[in-house]
Order: sequence, then structure tokens, then C-alpha cells
Amino acid sequence: MAHTDHLAEYPFTPRFFTVDGHCMAYLDEGDGLPVVMVHGNPSWSYLYRNLVLDLREQYRCIVPDHMGCGFSDKPQTYSYRLATHIDNLERLLDHLGIARCVLAVHDWGGAIGMGWAGRHPERVAGLVVFNTAAFRSRRLPLRIAVCRWPLLGPFLVRGLNGFARAATVMAVNRSMRPEIARSFLAPYDSWRHRIALFRFVQDIPMRSDHPSWSALAEVEAGLDRLRDRPMLLCWGGLDFCFNDHFYKEWRRRFPHAQAHYFPDAGHYLLEDALSGITPLLASFLSRLGSDR
Repeated sequence: MAHTDHLAEYPFTPRFFTVDGHCMAYLDEGDGLPVVMVHGNPSWSYLYRNLVLDLREQYRCIVPDHMGCGFSDKPQTYSYRLATHIDNLERLLDHLGIARCVLAVHDWGGAIGMGWAGRHPERVAGLVVFNTAAFRSRRLPLRIAVCRWPLLGPFLVRGLNGFARAATVMAVNRSMRPEIARSFLAPYDSWRHRIALFRFVQDIPMRSDHPSWSALAEVEAGLDRLRDRPMLLCWGGLDFCFNDHFYKEWRRRFPHAQAHYFPDAGHYLLEDALSGITPLLASFLSRLGSDR
């Protein structure tokens, strides 16, 4: 059993699903219309803890930890590629018998979650999009690019935990309480346990010869099959990575989305703007109807 006593504001017991011989952790809390929440890098299911606490009285909250993240196994020899993460999410939701759900995505969760949704649009009741992308782009901030450099990248990300540690400061506008920052970092306490963080950074496809370029192109094409789905778009305006360029692209692709821009929130907008997002999400979900 996973021990969560050392984590702040995380009163959950993860469950586990075996995929290809490895354990994938996930939260499954509450009953009702399922809300599947997909995290990115370098976070984990902890990112959505407050939404789960708020929603589980009325909805079934399913929050996976991607392989290598959170309480999931962290195999050292593994294909930490976009296509693999999409397949893992698909297998988990099939295992749980999820026939209809609302999908919430953030950061890498956008490409992963939308990759699943594009394969199964008939199972998507609605979409909730936080700072993320699910389409190809040539934009990569220097502070992320250096984490991909040979020698320096592994030293920064896996040796110093620089990627995850920096996120607790640079991904928010309002300073995290120390116990919250420690909880975000808790699963990534050694070189071995930071492998997925580095693999995610390496897997950002910037050119057509990248191994995940075609997978992302497929995710992007699948967005057309989701255009008629209700979407709630909540955006932190101080995100140094997923900036206004990405926000405008989501609005262009989904002109009917209910869009809300939080100018004082950073990349982890669920830390900076939770009080503003919670009522919007409650209203959005209530209009989608019951699970039937």
C-alpha cells in the first residue's frame, strides 16, 4: 500500500493497475459521472488534489499517475513516449469500464488525454483544458531546452531535481507553502525516481524526425473529432511555457469553448487560481447532466 501520510492535503489511497508488468497508480474517488484528470510533467496526481476533494461528493474522480510519476512504478528501461502514455491511459480507462467521462488535462496531459479522446470521441462528455497543448509547435523556452542538452540535461533534471524543484517556484505566481512544495517533489527523491521527468523533456517533438512527432500529429488530427464537445478553457496568463500563443490556438480551434483567462496565475493555475476555477468547473459539470 502506498503511504501518503507525509503528503499535505492528499487524504487519498492510490489504487494500482498492472500494465506490461509495471504498476500504474491512480485515484478513484466518489461516484457519478466520471471526471478523468490527466497531469503533465513534472507534476503528478497531487496537482488535482483540491479538485478531487471538491468534486468527489457528486462525481467519480479518476486521476492516473503516468508511468514513472507519482506512485506509479519508475522502470529504468521503458518507452516513456507519448504513444505509450496514451496507450496506458486507454488501457486503464478500459479496465475501469469508463464509457462516458469528462476529461480534464494540463501540460503533457493535454497531448496524452486528447490522444485518448481523439480515439474515442463518443466516450467524451466534455473537456476541461488547463495550460497545455495537443498540437505541434516550434516554441520551446530556453529554460526547458537546456534540460534536453547532453550531459547538462541529465545532471539538472535527474541529478539536481532541477526541473521539478524549479517548477515549485517558476510555475506559480503565489509562493507555495513549503509543505505543498515538498509534496509535489516527494515522488522524485532520487536519480532513479526522476527518469520519467527527463524522458518527458526529451520527448517534446520539435522536428519531424523526432520519434513522437507522428504521434503528436495524430493527436492534433484527432482534435477535429472533438470540436462539438463542450469545453471549459481555463488559462493562467503568467505561464512562461504555455503562453498566450497556445491560449489563442485553443480558442481558434474551439471557438465555442467557455474561455476564462486568469492574468495573475502561472502554469500551475490550480495553485494560483483555484478559488476562481472551482465554481466555473462546478457550473460546467452540472450542465453536462448525470451519468447515463
